[in-house]
Amino acid sequence: MARFRYSMQSILDIKLKMETQAKQEFSAARAALDEEEAKLARLFDRKKGYEREAARLRSGTLNFRDMEENKTAILCMENFITDQQVCVREAEHVLEQARIKLAEVMMERKTHETLKEKAFEEFLREENRREGKEVDELTSYTYGQKHTAQA
Repeated sequence: MARFRYSMQSILDIKLKMETQAKQEFSAARAALDEEEAKLARLFDRKKGYEREAARLRSGTLNFRDMEENKTAILCMENFITDQQVCVREAEHVLEQARIKLAEVMMERKTHETLKEKAFEEFLREENRREGKEVDELTSYTYGQKHTAQA
């Protein structure tokens, strides 16, 4: 039996490498988004801490300087949160682009694998035809030899 060789194997190998690279990019984008979301959560926690501090300052003896500093800190946290939300949206966009690229690369790889499978099936059919032809020729030759030997 002949050996199967897929003529576009090098292209399939490249597609597999591209898929691996796209998976790595997607993973990196996911990690970046997780980090940005964690930063945002920490900012919200800090803001809540400042808000609790503001409530404590209002309940005790009133120290206007501390209250003003606390109010400034809360406003700064709100600005930081707004900026971080922009960073999170950008990271989400990068993640979505990486997901789209990964989906496209996976589709291309699957297409080439399907082509390889079809080529292999055609190879098997051709091998079966060739083997059948050889069997027929051997049978005809054997049958012909028996008849010439008897005559």
